Amino acid sequence: MTTNRIAVLGLFLLTMGWLWYPYLSQPSTSQNNTQDVIAKPDYIATELQQTIYNENGVRSHTVTAKKMELYQELGFSHFEAPIFTLYNGTMNWKITAKEATLYENNTLILEGDVVAKNLTDKAMITHINADHIRVEITKRLMQSEQPVIISGPDLMITGKGLLADLNTEVIELINHTRTVYYDQ
Repeated sequence: MTTNRIAVLGLFLLTMGWLWYPYLSQPSTSQNNTQDVIAKPDYIATELQQTIYNENGVRSHTVTAKKMELYQELGFSHFEAPIFTLYNGTMNWKITAKEATLYENNTLILEGDVVAKNLTDKAMITHINADHIRVEITKRLMQSEQPVIISGPDLMITGKGLLADLNTEVIELINHTRTVYYDQ
């Protein structure tokens, strides 16, 4: 009887080994080594330089960036170290940031050390600094809900929240904190 038990046990072990072999022989997949990729860019441009014109053939804005990734299906482009220059007759603005996202509806979100520089000579306001600014390119509107610093040759204004119409150069702080006027 012991040989029958040994034979049955051997048959059982062989059957179990045969059934479990496919599961045991698969290579182990490590979750730490693989990254989930949500989307891949349709194309990537490095050292980008681009000029955009409006429907009348007038230069609307220019873009330069260290790197740009276009996600066509998702409807946006992502920029590293972008410089956007908005042209509006004699009232032009140059906006820089660490990164930016441009959506299909011409909404631009700039993040990280955002500096908007007024290129108009002898302007009262020359710089707007913030960590986050939203720009409606076609409407020439600039908005922020973050702390901002507005400076010029004779003043410095700090506050939180910004509404700026770059067409009329009307800049409104939502929550004014402090204004400093320099002696002339």
